[in-house]
Parts: sequence; C-alpha cells; structure tokens
Amino acid sequence: MKLYLIRHGESENNKTGCYTGWTDASLTEKGIEDAKGVRKYIADVKFDKIYSSDLSRAKKTAETAIPGCDYEETSLIRELNLGELEGKEIARCPEIFGEEFLKNRSETNYKPYGGENDAELVSRIEAFLNMVANSGYETVAAFSHGGFLRRSADYVLGIKLPRGNMPCRNCAIEILEYTDGKWYLHSWINTK
Repeated sequence: MKLYLIRHGESENNKTGCYTGWTDASLTEKGIEDAKGVRKYIADVKFDKIYSSDLSRAKKTAETAIPGCDYEETSLIRELNLGELEGKEIARCPEIFGEEFLKNRSETNYKPYGGENDAELVSRIEAFLNMVANSGYETVAAFSHGGFLRRSADYVLGIKLPRGNMPCRNCAIEILEYTDGKWYLHSWINTK
C-alpha cells in the first residue's frame, strides 16, 4: 500500500516567518495556489481514504488539492506542538531564548516551552502509520505539516537527518510504501 503525506500550502505564519505548531493559521492566496499545484502530481491517483490534520491549513489544502473530497480529520498528523514559541519569529528565537533554544531545537525538544518532544511526535507517527498499515486500504492521502513529514521520513529511514538536509517546502509530497510488514520511503517531491 502507498501513503501520500502532503504538506499544507503556505500559511500566514509561514509568510511572516513565525512558528505555527498547533496554532490554527489560515492559508495565504499563495498557499491556495500551492495546493492547486498539487493536483497535477496526484491527478491520476485513486485514493481509497483521505485524512487531514484537524488544523485548518491542512484541511483547506485537502479541499483545494482534491476538490469535493471527503476526508477524515485526525489530530495524530498535526504539526509538532511548540508551546509558547508559537507565533514567535523563528529568526529571533535564538536571541530571545539563547543557546538552550538551539540545543532544544536540534533535539526536537519543545517541552521546556510547553510543547512536545521528539518521543511524543514519534509516538503519533507510529500510531498513524500503524492505523494506516492495518486499514486494508491500498492508497491513502494524508494532509499534514512539515515537521510531521520530515520526522516521518526519518522514522521510516531509521535515521534522524540533520535539519535542512531534506527541504520540506509547502505542498511537498512524501510517498511511503508499506510492504511485507515494513514502511519504506518511496519518493519525496517538492512540488515547487
């Protein structure tokens, strides 16, 4: 079976360079155009099931990329919870929070700010992948977020790639394949 994990289009916070996390940010006009651009990559794919994060930027991307689709919302595929960092300018966080922030970010540990850590994100990834693997569906789409896509790829590959080594642009498509009881990274498409 194949799972198409699709990142949402550009959000208002992406545009302003602010952390978003679990904050519900709308898509920009460019974000809507990004989502329309996904259509050409999935036009010939017949999805047996479509999931979306319960955050509006992912839902709007699903509705735009696959007009008229019927999707199931799930919080399992939400972005990483960043706690008090949400809404803050990404570029200013090292200045505001110091060296400890850089260490925590490199370890995917946002617990000190009231958010999640890597183990909690991986737990959600495992739960979602197990749910999909046991669903009986052949082809699934899931509209999610950059942090979820990047860490899903790491999880499936069995390594944690350094930040920036795998760009995850808005509306990137990560295709995972489940064969013989194991998930594989089939392909990664930055659609723009």
